[in-house]
Amino acid sequence: MPKYLIEASYTNEGIKGVRSAGGSSRRDAVKAMVEGVGGKLDSFHFGFGEHDAYVIAELPDNEAAAAVAIAVNAAGGATVKTTVLLTPEEVDSAAQKSVDYRPPGG
Repeated sequence: MPKYLIEASYTNEGIKGVRSAGGSSRRDAVKAMVEGVGGKLDSFHFGFGEHDAYVIAELPDNEAAAAVAIAVNAAGGATVKTTVLLTPEEVDSAAQKSVDYRPPGG
């Protein structure tokens, strides 16, 4: 299954929810959501900086990843940015593919 990095930034309402229910409650909610679309939660961490939470999850496909992002964004407690993660072997395979490309102005 493909892996995705989900970076979440909480809204004021979301921060209030974390404050009242705690961090482990958020992790458990995310785990249930990911498993609900057929995925597996690899890790959930809070952080300082641009984003408040960092999730790595295995999801069946891009549609499942989009469904997760839509659900979280629509709920209003956080906004998410999702990045598809590639294994080193996938990058090796991509590097071996022949691509016909003409750069701008070329």
